[in-house]
Amino acid sequence: MLPEKSVIGHYGQWANALQPKVPNLSYRNEKYKDLKSWQKEALAKTRELVASPPKPVMPKVTVEKKYVFDGLEIEELSWELGYGRPTKAVFLKPQGATKPLPAVLGLHDHAGMKYFGYRKIVKTSEDQHPILIEHQKSDYGGKAWANELARSGYAVLVHDTFAFGSRRVHYDDVEGLNWGGVDTTGKTDKDPEKPEHIEAYNAWSSEHEHVMSKSLFSAGTTWPGVFLSEDQVALDILSARKDVDPERIGCCGLSGGGLRTVYLGGLDPRIKCAVCVGFMTTWSDLIFNRSFNHTWMTYTPLLPQFIDFPEILGLRVPLPTLVQNNNQDPLYTLPEMQEADRILTAVYKKANASEKYAAKFYDGPHKFDVEMQKDAFAWLGKWLA
Repeated sequence: MLPEKSVIGHYGQWANALQPKVPNLSYRNEKYKDLKSWQKEALAKTRELVASPPKPVMPKVTVEKKYVFDGLEIEELSWELGYGRPTKAVFLKPQGATKPLPAVLGLHDHAGMKYFGYRKIVKTSEDQHPILIEHQKSDYGGKAWANELARSGYAVLVHDTFAFGSRRVHYDDVEGLNWGGVDTTGKTDKDPEKPEHIEAYNAWSSEHEHVMSKSLFSAGTTWPGVFLSEDQVALDILSARKDVDPERIGCCGLSGGGLRTVYLGGLDPRIKCAVCVGFMTTWSDLIFNRSFNHTWMTYTPLLPQFIDFPEILGLRVPLPTLVQNNNQDPLYTLPEMQEADRILTAVYKKANASEKYAAKFYDGPHKFDVEMQKDAFAWLGKWLA
């Protein structure tokens, strides 16, 4: 039952009514009988609207450093995409592994912290920034989950994506923004690792997100489209490694990483197993209840006319997919998380692939804790190991 009031006032019911009850390209439509023909049509339209910029050619990967830590062989990597600063990444695998391994592209979260990217979900030394220690404690049960997964027998690549970490916008990069919350007056890129400077940067970059998203729309692309392009480059790099089995690659991420899983898992069939954590709901939930606490990175204009939000991930049917939800997650309403589950259940059932889809609901707030990690790793192991 949708509410009479909404985050956009009495316009909520009207705005929600603009969506078809069953979107035009939803596989749930009775007119679609053949999975392959529907998938071809739905993927083409979704890719058109996501409007990814041209994917850069396979870049040269530089190994900045190699070492062993915590039972893992670790490589610190970088590559150039032809725009912005170089992408930094880390590759992890079990120490002594010799055969090609199943692999996972680890997708870092948003968390209102653009200063950090891949570092949020890995640990490469005992000298870890206190903000990262606290973040992993609050969101990940005190674990660097990429390390935990690698130790269990996987190759794991985690990279900074667009506007995060090494790919972030620096104060010195911008001009003409001496206004409101994006005013750079008095701000400095010096001593960036100081906690007070990180907190100030994260606050500034949250405001700058409005500017960036409007500029991307003006350039004829979308934030999901840029994410998709950069994540696919990382997938190219991971797939090309000799120590990786390219036929056994998955992706996983919490929150903003769950969002990236929705788009990458939905639109790139090289992802043989997808685990979306803490980012699943419906467009109606965003219309009525929760658009205010979600990033611009969520939205692809006009796409709701064609598929509901969970059906972006459902484009991958019948490939294995796990969605993990938290019952008290303040970013969504529980009824709409449950509705998203019903939608994906229907999509997979119609494709005769019910066993390839699972959703789990956990008590607690927005998180990817140890219990959830255990279930996620088991799902990856079921389909990739």
